[in-house]
Amino acid sequence: MTPDVLKRVMEELIPFNRYLGVRMAKAGAGFARLEVPFREELIGDPLRPALHGGVLSALADAAGGAAVWAGLEDDRARVSTIDLRIDYLRPAKLELVVAEAQVVRLGNRVGVADVRLFQPSAESDTIATGKGVYNIIIKRG
Repeated sequence: MTPDVLKRVMEELIPFNRYLGVRMAKAGAGFARLEVPFREELIGDPLRPALHGGVLSALADAAGGAAVWAGLEDDRARVSTIDLRIDYLRPAKLELVVAEAQVVRLGNRVGVADVRLFQPSAESDTIATGKGVYNIIIKRG
């Protein structure tokens, strides 16, 4: 899938991504960088304050799936999550959050991606890491 088509799919055609405000900053063969800008509705802990962990896991899942999708040449290919693991390392501040995903295995039916989440204000401070396993389906007809 071309980066332009993938960008449209990730930002516009997936309603949940649209709700979160997901933006695709970069995509290439087996790589994707997605961002979610801060909105008050995304706060999970107002006392700390910090972004909700579900926002982080959703962004990690979307980035991993996008990286796998970006590595596929067949435009009929579709990707769905089989398994997702997230390790939360520190709270996410109330600002833009970024997920970078890199494919580590791409087969005919399954793709695996490693994901790292961080914020540009402290890029070396990893917020969370993840690993996604994705089912690859080629639509016939």
